[in-house]
Amino acid sequence: MGDDVTTLRRVPGFRPYWSAATVSSFGSAISAVAVPVLVVTVLHASPFEVGLVNAAQFLPYALFGLIVGAYVDRFRRKPLLVWASVGRGLCLATIPLLWLTGHLDLWVTASALFVFGILSVVGFAATQSLLPRIVPRSLLLAANARVDQSDAAAQTIGPGFGGILVSIVTAPIAIALDAVSYFVDAVLVSRVRVVEPTPERRAGVRLRGDIADGLRWTYGHATLAPLALSTHLWFLANAAALTVFATLALRTLGLPAVVYGAILAVNGVAMLLGATAAPHLGTRFGAGRTIIAARASYPIAWAAIALAIVSTGGAAPTSTVVVLFVAFAVSGAAAGCENANEMSLRQTATPDALLGRMNGTMRSANRTLAAAGAVAGGALMTVAGDGVALLAVTLVFAGAFLVAACSPLRTNTVR
Repeated sequence: MGDDVTTLRRVPGFRPYWSAATVSSFGSAISAVAVPVLVVTVLHASPFEVGLVNAAQFLPYALFGLIVGAYVDRFRRKPLLVWASVGRGLCLATIPLLWLTGHLDLWVTASALFVFGILSVVGFAATQSLLPRIVPRSLLLAANARVDQSDAAAQTIGPGFGGILVSIVTAPIAIALDAVSYFVDAVLVSRVRVVEPTPERRAGVRLRGDIADGLRWTYGHATLAPLALSTHLWFLANAAALTVFATLALRTLGLPAVVYGAILAVNGVAMLLGATAAPHLGTRFGAGRTIIAARASYPIAWAAIALAIVSTGGAAPTSTVVVLFVAFAVSGAAAGCENANEMSLRQTATPDALLGRMNGTMRSANRTLAAAGAVAGGALMTVAGDGVALLAVTLVFAGAFLVAACSPLRTNTVR
């Protein structure tokens, strides 16, 4: 790993790319606290409405993900990423501006986040497909791990800082900082040195054919197909879990925003440690086995959360808060260990000409199920209660693990 990091530093375009990702991650980590606080305590949303607002960010992936993935393979990726970042910054900036003028409500917020989601479809497809053009494929695991480390560091510091910031300057102003981070992101990406030939225009090839090629590659590949299905289930469970947890923590348990942010910060610390270990684990045990082991941790963590919360029946005692911190630490470590290995596996298994479509296909399905999970989590909590919602989350996480464990991922490595 040490030699790879030294070599990675010599790659001309990686440093500004990495810096851009780091800045954006810090801003997003603050919004991870500010947006739920805005929706739950400022706009007074019900659990179902919380789910709808969360879903607004993910719905564009269902509507536009496959189309965007195909177009990313038809254009240079760096300019797409720059303009997507500028657009996301403008979109988030509307929330504090409307709040200051007294025009912000739940549906305006959901609309702003929906447009933000559309631009995120473009941004994420472009950034995941741009990295293999910046660094050699032999360094992708190290590069992805370095990006994950920055993201984890942001999630460590950002939520705690976000909780304090929300308490001092309110949630909408905290969201304004995330908007600024996207403008900085755009400037840094514009400085990335990368050779990007304009993709060839293939006469007679329709958009529908490009989309079909991406679907066939992703779901016809012996390793990518079960990985995709397992990841889809993970996103379904995770979106439902975070929707349920935000309402439970801030309303049912009555945790202060600072404590809520601290729980997310502990998740970030553990993710940082996991991301640091990811290249070593992937090299020693294989990317597939590392992913499988990580996915076994989520149902354990959420089962512990369910038992702790259901047993309280009201305000959280110290023991319940401790369980929340430990469970989020376990899930954070698991995410850190698997993220770089999963992304590197996907990037090395896919030809450059199909990267945009593979990433667009995967992210489209992931975020579509995340939207469904956000709504379902809020609805299930409203109809059946906290315990049933948390049990359902735990079972879906268990399903994601079983799909991965019973697949060729057991023997897969990143080369």
